[in-house]
Parts: sequence; C-alpha cells; structure tokens
Amino acid sequence: MHGLGNDFIVIDARDRPITLSPARAAALADRCTGIGCDQLIVLEPSTVADVRMRIFNHDGTEVEACGNASRAVGMLLGGAQTIETLGGLIASSAAPGGASVDMGPARFDWDAIPLAYAMDTLRMPVGWEDLESPAAVNVGNPHVVFFVGDADAVDLARLGPLIETDPLFPEKVNVGVASVLGSDHIRLRVWERGAGLTRACGTGACAAAVLAMRRGLVTGPVHVDLPGGRLQIAWAPGGSIVMTGPAATSFSGTFDDGDFPL
Repeated sequence: MHGLGNDFIVIDARDRPITLSPARAAALADRCTGIGCDQLIVLEPSTVADVRMRIFNHDGTEVEACGNASRAVGMLLGGAQTIETLGGLIASSAAPGGASVDMGPARFDWDAIPLAYAMDTLRMPVGWEDLESPAAVNVGNPHVVFFVGDADAVDLARLGPLIETDPLFPEKVNVGVASVLGSDHIRLRVWERGAGLTRACGTGACAAAVLAMRRGLVTGPVHVDLPGGRLQIAWAPGGSIVMTGPAATSFSGTFDDGDFPL
C-alpha cells in the first residue's frame, strides 16, 4: 500500500504470526532483493485495541508511529478502528480513498521528544549550517522542524542524516523543512529517521502543522503539501491531532518464510 507515495508492505499476522528480526525486516524492505518498501507494517492481535500495528523502517529498526501507514491500515480495515502502536493508541475512520486518523496529543516537553538536555522546544537555540532555530515535538515519534523561505532549496539529503544522528537526539529524530505558503498552507519535505528522504511523511505533516500553529505562522486546519501530495491536519492546543488524506493498495501477494530467513 502507499499513502502519497510513501509505500508499505502490510503483513496481516492476526491469524498467522510471523517472526521478525531487524535483518529480516530490512531484507523484505530491500527494493533490489526483497519486496521493497519505505516501511514494513505488521498487523497483530491486540488486547487493548482492535488491532496492533508494528512499524519497521527500511533499515529494519522498529519505530513508534507512521501517519501514512496509519491511514493505509485504517482504509484496509474499514470502518472505525482503534490501533495500538508503540507510540500509543490511535483511532482511524475509513473514508473513500483514504482515512482520517486521530494521532493523539502532541508532546512538547524536551524530555518527551526526547532531547539530550533541557531547552526551549519552540525555538531551539541550535543550528546546523544555515538551518537554525528549529522547533521540536513528539507526535508518537520525534520530529524537529525548520521553517525556511524555500523548503525545496535545502540540501536535505546531506543535512538530514547529520541532524538525525546528532547526539542532541538520543533516539535519533525525523527532520522536516517547511515553508509557509499561506495562512493555512505549508510546503514540507522530510528526512525520515531510518528511511531517508520520503515522498510523504504523515507524522512529519502533523509535526510541521502543529509547530507552525504554535508559532502563529498559520491557522488550522492546515493543508500540508508534500512531494507526494497533500494532507490536512487539524489541531487545537490541548487536543488531539487529526490527519486526513488518501491511501491506496498497490498490489497483493504472498511469500514463503524461507524466502527471507531470520
């Protein structure tokens, strides 16, 4: 499946469990020798929700949240669903061609993101070359967002991995560069932790929209344009983030356990 070109292998393991290691997840995600994807999604039984969703990045690391995958899973399951993730419980509501997902509250405290030490997360007193004074938020996973004049002009392929792995971010971080295009409209590019440049990042869109609203740059709901298309993000201080956008099934198939050994 994919959401705005951010693509996933979705394995339904609710009735037939699958054993995954980081190496096996990375092998499945490999675009040359595996099936190929940005993230590998595994659906499992849950004792606290309708389904448990596990998320593995392209490099095999397991992560807390993925907004585009949440919409894809919501559309796949249909109706209204609660979904357990490492980042917390989320709720999805399927719609024609996609879904709306309640991603839960945003967290702004430095130790919730987390950062290595205390600082103001709305205007962080740090920078990497020309990228300065970002804002940070945890929306199920950690994000740092830089507001710039032209998001497309930033060499994110070079700067993204430097920021992602900076010691300031003990659990690494997703890196966004955003430009304000109007009172309810931003342009966003994302370097995704463990995956690299991506055509779309749902949690990145949530992070950028929320932080732009906190800074008073836009009013919600916010239209977020990513290289793969547009998402709509609604949020009010103290409330949950609601993301709405498309998702699609690309193809379906099977593989044998022996094709991708542990």
